Amino acid sequence: MELNERVKILSAGAKYDVSCSSSGSNRNNSANGIGSTASCGICHSFTQDGRCISLLKILMSNDCIFDCQYCINRRSNDVERATITPNELCELVINLYKRNYIEGLFLSSAVIQSPDQTMENLLNTVKMLRQVYHFNGYIHLKAIPHADQFLVEQASLHADRMSINIELPSAQGLKALAPAKTKESIIKPMRLLSDIYQNGRELYKDNNLLTSKDNIMIDDALPKKAEAKQLLKPIPAGQTTQLIVGATSDTDGIILKLSEALYRIYQLKRVYYPAYIPVGNPTLLPTTPVNKRRENRLYQADWLIRFYGFSVDEFITPEVNLNYDLDPKSDWAMRNMDKFPIEINSAPYEVLLRVPGIGIKGAWRINKARKYGHLDFDDLKRMRIVLKRAKNFITVNGKFFGIDNYNRLNNYMMSESAEQLNMFGNYNNVLTGEI
Repeated sequence: MELNERVKILSAGAKYDVSCSSSGSNRNNSANGIGSTASCGICHSFTQDGRCISLLKILMSNDCIFDCQYCINRRSNDVERATITPNELCELVINLYKRNYIEGLFLSSAVIQSPDQTMENLLNTVKMLRQVYHFNGYIHLKAIPHADQFLVEQASLHADRMSINIELPSAQGLKALAPAKTKESIIKPMRLLSDIYQNGRELYKDNNLLTSKDNIMIDDALPKKAEAKQLLKPIPAGQTTQLIVGATSDTDGIILKLSEALYRIYQLKRVYYPAYIPVGNPTLLPTTPVNKRRENRLYQADWLIRFYGFSVDEFITPEVNLNYDLDPKSDWAMRNMDKFPIEINSAPYEVLLRVPGIGIKGAWRINKARKYGHLDFDDLKRMRIVLKRAKNFITVNGKFFGIDNYNRLNNYMMSESAEQLNMFGNYNNVLTGEI
């Protein structure tokens, strides 16, 4: 099979990992050009400083020995199979980079032959990119469940970010839908990556890693041990994971409680919540996709945990799902009206964050500006506070301008929440921030 055909198959198989959202480029090569591109496989991600960067998002292989029911690449699914070698993938990345189509790589793989063999192929690819091609672009690499920890440890020296996807929130779900995986096979490398990220351990090369016939000998290209201390910084961008929403009966409360623990124990940078989409004809899974509103509410709740100082227990219990008619912050506020209204000129920063309509930037602006004098409604407008929501939960210099009837306010907040969702049209992943 030609390389272009394999790239199309492998990039299509990678689109269900939502760590970055899909988009494309269809510019053609010219007679004197370097490299080539296609509409498949090019996706966008965002750096911490807000820059949008293009990544090649691709699998090394979709020929999987596992039979996870939720996965399009499962062994029992009738899809066209393809595999790309480390050498071919490196050439593809460099050619795309030279033509300014990509700035980095998002690389994963189905489990081919064995977890160790797959992880070794991924490792060899990123080592060649770094040490032979001297590629200094962004690399996000997937860790493979059941793979030897030493391979994962070595891979962390060359990747900017790594992730291992939990996929299903409970051990029961894994046992039913992905019997080849276990909770320990996922948590063990996650714990290792957390230790590496936190401790910044000095890890070095191993000459015995390159054994596959597709590999080239690159040991001479490695830095000396003294230089390695300066050059090899393990996973500076940390690790992420994803949890499929709706493939099992696990509630939003269970999903968010797990996410909260992952952030606290393993210092994950991000948990993603892709809504379940039926792929192929799985027998043990729902036949209809999950409502995207559920996915959106989970991202909003996740934002509250990471940036707004909420604990999961404050706005949901393990037995239930989120309120899809109200965003989680507004829902919490409506159930805690005894805490409102708060005075905008005196409330602590942590309390300001809990007011619907005041986001992180808004709370920071209020906290900074009121040091120089009392604020009024015009000041809040200039700070871009969403007053049509916030006014119902605050006083300004002792004056209240909101709705004082609970039922009327509840109806108003639900209509505002629905309007907020409609702003995003049909986008697949709504990662909202200011709520």
